[in-house]
Amino acid sequence: MAEIIQRDGTWTFDGETLRLVPGRDKAVSLLRKTLGEVTVPLEALAGVSFEQGKKSGRLRLRLRDGADPLLQATGGKLAESADPYQLGVESDRYGVAEYFVDEVRNALLLEQVPSSAVTAYILPGPAVPLSVSAGDGTASFDGEHVRLEWNWKTEDAKASAGTRLLALGDVAGVEWQPAEGLENGCLRFTVRSSPTKAPPKYDPNSIELWGFKKDPLMALIAAAVQARLPHPAAAAPKELAPRPAPEPTSAPAPPAPPEDDHDALLRRLRELGELHRAGVLTDEEFAAAKQAVLKRM
Repeated sequence: MAEIIQRDGTWTFDGETLRLVPGRDKAVSLLRKTLGEVTVPLEALAGVSFEQGKKSGRLRLRLRDGADPLLQATGGKLAESADPYQLGVESDRYGVAEYFVDEVRNALLLEQVPSSAVTAYILPGPAVPLSVSAGDGTASFDGEHVRLEWNWKTEDAKASAGTRLLALGDVAGVEWQPAEGLENGCLRFTVRSSPTKAPPKYDPNSIELWGFKKDPLMALIAAAVQARLPHPAAAAPKELAPRPAPEPTSAPAPPAPPEDDHDALLRRLRELGELHRAGVLTDEEFAAAKQAVLKRM
């Protein structure tokens, strides 16, 4: 087992699972504290690294694409301090961090865990029910319904529509954007029955975010919903490749027998069955040819 304990948090690895527990230091982000302990199966990992600095270093886990609904919902826009898969390391613990990396890497090699993308979430996402108040409203999610309630800061045109209650089955997608510079962020739900391109300020399916302390917590709402939506890799059906034409057989197909030759028709049925089993005839071709012979019997 490998373990590293820091003010930023504690990471433990038992050979199969990583337990990431956020620290209680006041510098630890509100998102990580609210999310709590995260358990990462080895199969969800694509890699691990440790970066040294003059005063402190940083451990980083790289998850396989599509393994975690939180990373899917935030699209790489989480601040470094809010990322649960990063850990600040003090300079006197560099040796422990390097040992931790070696243990995880050796396990990945031993178990031959691929680094490729996955087609289903491996991590469950934040626990529900969840409720977060930030920006111009409050978003709540109980696993089946999203509830959006407005506050006194909400634009009148949006608030006039009243509280929004969205069934999970009506939600086609969820987007979380942090506020950046002069651009406000948002938590936006794409609803099948009422798609809109209105700015979050006026969109009744969005909460506008202004860059305050609780804004990142809306990412947890987004992740909890994302975990229950179809996985992006499985949402769009794959295009079917055209069926290859059957290879021509060296022996020509037996000629159609006379209508009054019952034994010949039986032989024809057997020959059709052999061609079907050999893959020369498709299911549809075999069924049509068989039907034609049976009509002549």
